[in-house]
Amino acid sequence: MSVIIDVQDLHKTYKTPFSRKLVHAVKGITFEVRKGEAFGFLGPNGAGKTTTIRMLMGLIKPTKGKATLFGHPVGERQATSKLGFLPEAPYFYDYLSVTELLDLAGRIFGMSGKNRRKKSDELIELVGLKHAAKSPLKSYSKGMMQRAGIAQALINDPELVVFDEPMSGLDPIGRKEVRDIIQSLKNQGKTIFFCSHILADVESLAERVAIVAKGKVRKTGRLEELLTSNQNIKRVEIRCESDEKSKIFAKEMKEQKCEIKGQNVIFRLDDTQDIVSFIKRASESGATLTSVTTETRDLENVFMEVAGRTD
Repeated sequence: MSVIIDVQDLHKTYKTPFSRKLVHAVKGITFEVRKGEAFGFLGPNGAGKTTTIRMLMGLIKPTKGKATLFGHPVGERQATSKLGFLPEAPYFYDYLSVTELLDLAGRIFGMSGKNRRKKSDELIELVGLKHAAKSPLKSYSKGMMQRAGIAQALINDPELVVFDEPMSGLDPIGRKEVRDIIQSLKNQGKTIFFCSHILADVESLAERVAIVAKGKVRKTGRLEELLTSNQNIKRVEIRCESDEKSKIFAKEMKEQKCEIKGQNVIFRLDDTQDIVSFIKRASESGATLTSVTTETRDLENVFMEVAGRTD
């Protein structure tokens, strides 16, 4: 299976505008996306996801490392001609209609008038905006704007489609509509690379995922392999006397990834960890055991194991 996106040891360092503080946003990310697959790019806020996407789109240059699309360096015409992109917060001219937006996008790709009209009609039907095809974009809801953005990303019939948070800010109906569109692209054999905070959507759409934290890829692989690990995950919930003490306790247990919820601290331990010793240590710290349960492993479990944090 041919590689569509190839990222090797990608770094990005920049200085903040006013304080000139040096920020290492991406610290050596490596992964690949293969032809015809849907690839989920996951991570908490500030993990480096959007910075990585911007480098892949040729919008910013990497400090170190390299990335190719279709075997060509990012930004070259041979790669961008086969690429469709929807940024996290797309902005379009308020007074354009979606028909005019798609016509403009088609012109940028050098499409003939006949092809632009034909493709625009197909895409407006696909994304369910036929009823509002002539309305100005400023009258669109968030979900409608996302669907218009997806349509412009598909105007050139791309082989690779990149979505940055395509379900961000949508209600359940809007999420379902966008998810159905992405599924239809999968059925057409398109290669899809997308990042999302909504793990249930990733779990329903992606074949493979990469989990990023603090500028590095912490785990990558096929979704079913990550979810069918032989590890037996125990959810251990500890209660402390106050919210402040729960934070202190989490720091004391710094070798364990955890989730803080007020006075409660939730740990997820696998079969390699001694739960009895763990509970004894918690008791000696003045914390109280609330519950120990076995969890059905899902993408949220994997995400918390890999990218969970104590801040």
